[in-house]
Amino acid sequence: MRDDTAAESASLDQLGEFAVIDRLVRGRRQPAAVLVGPGDDAAVVAVGGGRAVMSTDMLVQDRHFRLDWSTPHDVGRKAIAQNAADIEAVGARPMAFVVGFAAPGDTRAARVSALVDGLWDEAERIGAGIAGGDLVSCPQWVVSVTVLGELDGRPPVSRSGAQAGSVLAVIGELGRSAAGYALWHNGVDGFDELRRRHLVPEPPYGQGVAAAVAGAQAMIDVSDGLIADLRHVARASGVGIDLSTAALAADVEALTAAAAAVRADPWPWVLTGGEDHALAACFAGPAPVGWRVVGRVLDGPARVLVDGAEWSGYAGWQSFGR
Repeated sequence: MRDDTAAESASLDQLGEFAVIDRLVRGRRQPAAVLVGPGDDAAVVAVGGGRAVMSTDMLVQDRHFRLDWSTPHDVGRKAIAQNAADIEAVGARPMAFVVGFAAPGDTRAARVSALVDGLWDEAERIGAGIAGGDLVSCPQWVVSVTVLGELDGRPPVSRSGAQAGSVLAVIGELGRSAAGYALWHNGVDGFDELRRRHLVPEPPYGQGVAAAVAGAQAMIDVSDGLIADLRHVARASGVGIDLSTAALAADVEALTAAAAAVRADPWPWVLTGGEDHALAACFAGPAPVGWRVVGRVLDGPARVLVDGAEWSGYAGWQSFGR
């Protein structure tokens, strides 16, 4: 990499996740078979006479899940769900998963079987399967999943096609995982559905294809937080996005009691919480049935506004530091 000495000596925490990714891919030349490379929720590669859509993600024990909160079955379901959502976000159908699993050698085989049952349970919900994988020893659990998808002849929906004058719509509930995390973290019982939603997300399966068929210009999986993920769309498309708090009020209302129980403000959960794996997309015309219009697309500069004012606080999850 062609960087100055000071930049090379920076740590991952100092750079932040997306600066690290930029440094890793900058200046690399992809072969002609790579039709869509880094920068979207999934890659698209020409294979024979067709195209394969693929994405990969990892879950690390005590970073992405806790085994004193989640059962191994929960971890398996979550690993599949979050990867399937990336395929949905480009307008494709998840078809098959390949799973790498690392764990200490003294892990009970029954717990690994429960993990695999969870993987299969979630994959079968979308008509997919577990096509293979790998197993290695490690001091803690790590689940690495690669998913393959099918576009059925349609072009992929990227993050870069949003145009001023379009509407921004979402499908799926927002803030539930963040609320569930707060409840678990504070040891608050009850609110079983919210606590459950932190352990196992519920992506709106099939809606990525529905959005693509309806003419979605740009789309993204809400994994890091609504504002953080919409910033990716805004930057890739060179547009502004203005969110309406009135349109998001139902999400906040659903979390009010839980917020009171942990003495928190529910708005950051909805705007920045992440891990709900809802989908957000921009449409020039009407949004598909079931989608909620929650904002509008503006001329640049690239930014995300909330009720016309630029959001300056915490925007969402990053894997490293700031």
